[in-house]
Amino acid sequence: MLIYGSLETLSGGYLYDRQLVEHLQANDDEVELVSLPWRNYLLHLGDNISTSLIRRLENLPVDVLLQDELNHPSLFWGNRVLSKRVAYPIIAIVHHLRSSEAHPAWLNKLYRRVERQYLGSVDGFVFNSQTTRQVVEGLIGEGRPEVVAYPAGDRLHPSLTDDQIAARAREPKPLRLLFLGNLIPRKGLHTLLEAVARLPRPAWRLAVAGSLEMDRSYANAIHRQVAANGLTKQVQFLGPLRDADLLSHLQNSQLLVVPSTYEGFGIAYLEGMGFGLPAIATTAGAAGEVITHGVDGFLISPEDAPALAAYLLQLVDDRELLLKMSLAARRRYAAHPTWDETTSRIRAFLEMIKSSQKLVR
Repeated sequence: MLIYGSLETLSGGYLYDRQLVEHLQANDDEVELVSLPWRNYLLHLGDNISTSLIRRLENLPVDVLLQDELNHPSLFWGNRVLSKRVAYPIIAIVHHLRSSEAHPAWLNKLYRRVERQYLGSVDGFVFNSQTTRQVVEGLIGEGRPEVVAYPAGDRLHPSLTDDQIAARAREPKPLRLLFLGNLIPRKGLHTLLEAVARLPRPAWRLAVAGSLEMDRSYANAIHRQVAANGLTKQVQFLGPLRDADLLSHLQNSQLLVVPSTYEGFGIAYLEGMGFGLPAIATTAGAAGEVITHGVDGFLISPEDAPALAAYLLQLVDDRELLLKMSLAARRRYAAHPTWDETTSRIRAFLEMIKSSQKLVR
């Protein structure tokens, strides 16, 4: 499997890759990790003329080469050279496309061009959602082998009972909000802060769980936003959490709010639902494949702080609605595939690819 950096990186995409690697190894499959260093996008593009990288990949003793699509700038042309030299198929794990994110138009034009070239250079796909599949097929068309394998939310083994979830929902103000995500613009913490600034201060508390080091300039801007709006007593920055600490916050929070400008899936929403947390997300991307608006959460337009504030105030004031949505969230989680089911589905797909001789190249 080819990735950037460490497989232990705290993000939904790396969690997905890590769960897959662990499942393959548990089934006695040998997995070799190839890690490329994190650099800027232009330097990654230069990897395509690296003869040492091509030789390294060419000599891998593998039946299938898995590539996280995050690595697309390093491989968009190199894959075309590589595929002429190797017999093994190349499969991309696609979490979401960079060109689906909110960037300046000229930059997204570049991203689309590079991603289209990359996606056309592989033999098949593992998609994390129907939305991601549709976006990819919108760029390059259909025809390659693919599987949609949804991420799961059961790694923390939630065990709250319906009675415990109901009692938590009925606890008096303040409404305990949890933001779960690294501090990068795409995750939309600035929108959440703009929304809560519209609410009475005693009505809510917000815990922010996620790395502040991914984008220091954005994290600094977030701290300035908190201070400028007089929210320092209401907002707690937890940093990246170990599983035991994350479990505690999921158990004790009442609502998960991550208003991302785009999500290829949104593992955090499903993990929260396992603890009976309704989720508030946006309509951009695949969150709607997890959240049913008005049932187990709410979906708003990206950057729509007034709408977000209105839904938050509704749940502050109506704890019976919060209770109803909390139990619905738990049911939604229970109906979702587990990580074992998801990774077994991917492994079966890879076995099929390995045995197939009909590769699209």
